[in-house]
Amino acid sequence: MLSAPGSVRAFNKQGEGIMNSFRTLAAATGAAALLLVPVAAQQTQNRLDYEGIYKIKDEGLQRSQVMEITSWLTDVYGPRLTNSPNFRKAGDWAVKELTSWGMANVKLEPWGPFGRGWQNDKFYAQALTPTPFPILGYPKAWSAGTKGPISAEATILEAENEEDLAKYAGKLKGKIVFTSALRDVEPHFTADAHRYTADELTEMQQETDTQPRRSRFGGPGRPDFRQIREFQRKVAEFIQKEGAVAIVDQARGDDGTVFVQSASGVSRDLNADPGLPQISFAAEHYGRLYRAMQKGVPVKIELDVKNSFYDQDANSFNVIAEIPGTDKADEIVMLGAHFDSWHSGTGATDNAAGSAVMMEALRILKQSGVKMRRTVRLALWGGEEEGLLGSRAYVKAHFADPETMQLQPEHAKLAGYFNVDNGTGAIRGVYLQGNEMVAPIFEEWMTPFHNLDMKTLTIRDTGGTDHLAFDAVGLPGFQFIQDPMDYGSRTHHSNMDTYERVQEADMKQNAIIVATFVYNTANRDEMLPRKPLPKPRPSRTTTTAGR
Repeated sequence: MLSAPGSVRAFNKQGEGIMNSFRTLAAATGAAALLLVPVAAQQTQNRLDYEGIYKIKDEGLQRSQVMEITSWLTDVYGPRLTNSPNFRKAGDWAVKELTSWGMANVKLEPWGPFGRGWQNDKFYAQALTPTPFPILGYPKAWSAGTKGPISAEATILEAENEEDLAKYAGKLKGKIVFTSALRDVEPHFTADAHRYTADELTEMQQETDTQPRRSRFGGPGRPDFRQIREFQRKVAEFIQKEGAVAIVDQARGDDGTVFVQSASGVSRDLNADPGLPQISFAAEHYGRLYRAMQKGVPVKIELDVKNSFYDQDANSFNVIAEIPGTDKADEIVMLGAHFDSWHSGTGATDNAAGSAVMMEALRILKQSGVKMRRTVRLALWGGEEEGLLGSRAYVKAHFADPETMQLQPEHAKLAGYFNVDNGTGAIRGVYLQGNEMVAPIFEEWMTPFHNLDMKTLTIRDTGGTDHLAFDAVGLPGFQFIQDPMDYGSRTHHSNMDTYERVQEADMKQNAIIVATFVYNTANRDEMLPRKPLPKPRPSRTTTTAGR
């Protein structure tokens, strides 16, 4: 089982376990071996093209480039905040790389408008009193800089509603304002990283599609934060109006992990007012200074924050590449992942890992020489972190408008879409998004990967990523079930989201599995079955706040 880290390292070191198990499974198609398995299992195995799958596995294990791709996207071009210089450089690199592999129709396909680009160029924070020490923190995206070094006294603002703000009128001028209520930092009695157990996967298999949507971290869906965000916007506006010089909050996370997203109440519109500098401090440093202020001890902080804005092009892009099909070339199989990230780390598990897996899967399909009847199309999405913007724009342009359900010609031609965006963890199965008809098909396709504990199908849907754009217009779009690892606890949207958190064995396995599912979809006589077309839905307002 992949729940044993040692077995994962052994698989990665030699690659022999998977190949030997596959040879044994492939040999079962021989007449003598067929006598040892049930008739139903014989029929399932005989429908799979084991020769093609063997080529995919061999290429993906023996000549993998998945970690090299990951390193380019993180160490060189990370982070990749949508429309930032790094995001655009990463797109150019991906186009060059995909072209060098012999892919067709490689391009940056624009969509928009998204808004201005933003990049942090410099950050320095130092406590001056009561005791000098360097502060760990990160600016929030699309917030302003300090226009050079500043020193100012800090103060606490405690407000749960607009009435509470009134008592701070005339008291914040020239201050650095701490806005978060102090929270407890609990000890870690269990490991941050986790692989699904057999019992947990069995529970997922038994779930129904009437239960609340799963979040990307395996639990119930997260609550609606719109009211919280609206109040945070009002707080930021009040503090700026009162003449403060910076807004600081206590970041989620501890032990040096700092989770950071976008500034409260700040617009991405070209030439918009970025407001005050907004900064998240590490929990322990925020707490130290907060408690001193609670005691009436003056706290003074020095800040130097330089942020750059890029208003030259409000449009963003998706990276597109194809392998043309043969007799069914007008039909399409898509695989994708989001290309953008937040800015405090290098966007490794979220989501260079998914992008690298999908690029590697496409490379494997090309280099292994397997033939595919349908055209295979890769899409690496921009703007996912701001609300699935790139994938929604693409689906609307190519397939259907989810508000009116007016269909485009390609809607009838999409055989299926596969997505990876749950971190670096090993693929253990597929969320079916309520599509019961596809279950027996995927059961068959998972057979060559049973030795890797990919056995789980759940009827449930999962939220928060780009397959939802396809599902919203009645197309078969799927996200794979992945081991959580330390995605939700440590890396997702944090400064610790770096190359070191990406697991090589899992990445190789995931690229092979994705390539195989795409290969099977491309060569199946029929397209994947679809759920009924959804009804048109009301227009939704997209906010600038991150998910």
